[in-house]
Amino acid sequence: MLGGVETRSVSPVFVGRADELAVLTDALTRAAGREPQAMLIGGEAGVGKTRLTEEFLCEADRRGAVVAVGGCVEIGAEGLPFAPFSTALRTLHRLLPEELAAAAAGQEDELARILPELGDTPRGPHDEESTARLFELTARMLERLAADRTVVLVLEDLHWADTSTRHLLSYLFRTLGSGRLVVVATYRADDVHRRHPLRPLLAELDRLRTVRRIELSRFNRAEVRRQLAGILAAQPDEDFVDSVFDRSDGNAFFVEELVASKESGCRTGLTESLRDLLLVRVEVLPDETQRLVRIVAEGGSTVEYPLLRAVAGLTEDELIEALRAAVGANILLASADGDGYRFRHSLVREAVSDDLLPGERARVNRRYAEAMEADGSLVRAEERVIRLASFWYHANDPAKALPAVLAASVAARRRHAYSEQLRLLERAMDLWDSAPESVREALRPADYTEVYPPCGCDPATTALRRIDLLAEATVAARYGGERDRALKITKMALRLLEDDHDPLRAAWFWTERSRLIAGLGRGDGWEEIAKAQDLVRGLPPSQVHAEVLVRAASWGMLHNPGPDNLAAAERAVEYARMVGAEETELNARITVGALRADSGDGEGGLAEMRAVVERTTQLGLTMLAGRAHINLTSQLESLGRSQEAVELAEQGAELVRRSRLLDSEAWVCGNMAESLYSLGRWDEATEAARRTLLVGQSAAPRGCASARLAYLALARGELAEAAHQLAAAHTHYGTHETQPQHRIPLRRLSIGLAAAEGRIADVRAETAAAAAYGFPLGQHRYAWPLLLAAATAEADARGLPAAEAGREAALAVLRTAARSLATPVPVWAAHAEYLRAELLRAEARDTLTDWTAVEQAVRPLERPYLLARACHRLAEALLAAGDREPAALLLREAYATAERIGSRMLREDLALLAQRARLPLTDADSAATPPAPETDPVEALGLTSRERDVLRLVAAGSTNRKIAEELFISPKTASVHVSNILAKLGVAGRGEAAALAHRLRLFAGPAPVSPRPEVARPGV
Repeated sequence: MLGGVETRSVSPVFVGRADELAVLTDALTRAAGREPQAMLIGGEAGVGKTRLTEEFLCEADRRGAVVAVGGCVEIGAEGLPFAPFSTALRTLHRLLPEELAAAAAGQEDELARILPELGDTPRGPHDEESTARLFELTARMLERLAADRTVVLVLEDLHWADTSTRHLLSYLFRTLGSGRLVVVATYRADDVHRRHPLRPLLAELDRLRTVRRIELSRFNRAEVRRQLAGILAAQPDEDFVDSVFDRSDGNAFFVEELVASKESGCRTGLTESLRDLLLVRVEVLPDETQRLVRIVAEGGSTVEYPLLRAVAGLTEDELIEALRAAVGANILLASADGDGYRFRHSLVREAVSDDLLPGERARVNRRYAEAMEADGSLVRAEERVIRLASFWYHANDPAKALPAVLAASVAARRRHAYSEQLRLLERAMDLWDSAPESVREALRPADYTEVYPPCGCDPATTALRRIDLLAEATVAARYGGERDRALKITKMALRLLEDDHDPLRAAWFWTERSRLIAGLGRGDGWEEIAKAQDLVRGLPPSQVHAEVLVRAASWGMLHNPGPDNLAAAERAVEYARMVGAEETELNARITVGALRADSGDGEGGLAEMRAVVERTTQLGLTMLAGRAHINLTSQLESLGRSQEAVELAEQGAELVRRSRLLDSEAWVCGNMAESLYSLGRWDEATEAARRTLLVGQSAAPRGCASARLAYLALARGELAEAAHQLAAAHTHYGTHETQPQHRIPLRRLSIGLAAAEGRIADVRAETAAAAAYGFPLGQHRYAWPLLLAAATAEADARGLPAAEAGREAALAVLRTAARSLATPVPVWAAHAEYLRAELLRAEARDTLTDWTAVEQAVRPLERPYLLARACHRLAEALLAAGDREPAALLLREAYATAERIGSRMLREDLALLAQRARLPLTDADSAATPPAPETDPVEALGLTSRERDVLRLVAAGSTNRKIAEELFISPKTASVHVSNILAKLGVAGRGEAAALAHRLRLFAGPAPVSPRPEVARPGV
């Protein structure tokens, strides 16, 4: 191998770019302070991106940073998945072997998909979270590696990046939160046209405040002169400077090429084409060297020396001489690891490659492919399959290319590079008809496919079919986030199956379409499931049949709860057992357990799901174990066993977090937030909900998290935040959301907001809509809180003039809806008792006995907020009955709870009631407050006498003009009074002020109407 070779055409002087270099070195300084840095360097080809990066890396090295560089590989549509990351991580593995091993500890199998040196790449698991899981592990590994040292990661030529590389880079830029890490990515700006796949990523990164972007411009004339002086080691002639500047237009690489052409005596000083300028220096090389350069141009970004020796057909001495001539002419360079050769600039390689004749290109690619087939050690094992597929494809040999491309698709899948797998499968389908039938007949599904379950055939002996490739492509597109593409593939497959009677295969594709349509928010997916059911009806048991049944049962559980779903799920379990599909069976058993619990058999359902948790954990089926935890914690909450739900959720979150199942973790954390809310641990509930938003990849868990944050804000009295989070939940769920478990809580939130803002008409509209839609089987857990919120709003609005019309009908709706709901466990029986009392309060018929029954029903539950509210109402009833001592105890208990959990609204209600009754709420109040007559609750709010009159009229629904007329003041003065009242009450609007006044019973009777004084008529 050759050592360092003098490169005289490269200026020893670093010209310009002082500001750009300062930005990069500033990033080094910031990173040293444990603030990760993300940099993008863009510019046209040859403008000097590499030279700027080299200067920056020299400075990083001087400061003691660990530097790793990886370049994207231009190898065609299929790409090399994660190529720049693999190269850079390989460097880090070489420089910091022990540190990297420690950073990757426990996750070597997964991380081997990017860095094969860590171990063998596992075959699975594969799911829609696989890629996100791998990205998360990579990010955390880099953070740990950069915890105690500055690490600089440079990814070059991002314009050639494969899809997986782009997605990983985006993930890193968005999620790196700690460590002394600098990530720099370079790209060729002139290649990024409007439809280039890098363009959306650049737009996304531009919106991140953590990413800094440097755009390099061309040199001006003075900078070209400095560059020429550095290259020539003397001041250039001004005419020559003008000539070079005009010809190069300030492009640094072309300046170097023009100087090199002049020094070598080429005629390129007169050529009009810059492409010719690049080629002419190749054409003056010896013939053997020219042929070698053309071979290297087709070998990829870098060609390994052993591979080049096998392909060139030269003796080793002849090869060394040809290489020495190419390196001496500064056409080729030895690679950084000293194991191969690359072009000094990609522009030269592109020009040489483009100059090859079609037959010549095919012949060179064939020779590369044949050499690699003959000796698998010529290139790295992880690159061999994909590079071989590229060489055979460009050799125009379908018989060899088809199996090679299919093998490459399997390799991409194993690395979770699903976008690359999809492109390779599409290439295989393009080659399908061109490949000889004998080649196609020799292909087996067992070797190249795994998503479609074997049904009535042996995948090891049955020939591979085009429909198999469509099935693989469907799932690859879905896993890669290309759901629209996946939907189009299923449409193609179903059209192909119209002429081929294969109901199981068609049912499988319809099930996939159901999942995709629901995921895209273009429907609920039931129509597609129904078609799949029709296709498998009457067929013998099979795995596809079982999967269709469990999909139908799961859909019904979420969208249309009823007894038919349990029957379908139990049949799915039976069919899966019959055909030995244990994974499908376990999935069906989760659904069976949840449906049994919804149907009233709580203990039986919990036992079934616990058994699944144990078995899936034993088999290492973490995805299914996660689903079991999600459903189990949800059912425990439904049964009022919130503390158990939190404990199990903590275990489940840890389980799925270790495997980086991000959506599963989001669901478990969302369920944990709900149970923590019930337990009154609101700060922890907020943290769990925010964790859900942070890690959730899909819309549904994020929607649940926003809804939970809205519940918390509403209970705390933060109405603007509650409205914001409710709107966010609606956005996450989209317009096609029909699941009762999502729809009913959103209506409950809308009712709570409308009630707090005094919009009783909206409360009634939301309640009527919810009741009209109905509360399906198992949805009582969401329906009881909704009805209770509506009944409380009606009771609080009693006496409000705007609420009188329609009150009777609204209460009838609530009573009718309540009669249809189950109370299978004490928590919902307590809600029913509470609802009954609120409905009586709304009619002024509630008694001390009613509220005593509510308090007794709620007290044994783990529901501190609900208990505090019940204590509030019971204390109010006791005070009305003149029983002050027990009322004081209840108020103090409820106030302490409101203080602890952070419910401002409840705390204020309790404080006002205590002030009216002259009862102390704390020991300090008790010592400082002697018994005294009951004080005016309006004065306790800090309102003046005039503001009292204005608030009374606001509560009656009067406008500013009406208030002005009643109180003989100007409308402007009335507006000022209203603004002062809103500020003192801490509310946002008139409706909210009116609702507060009625909720606190500040005015017992109607607003007074002041008599108008008689005014003398003016004289005439």
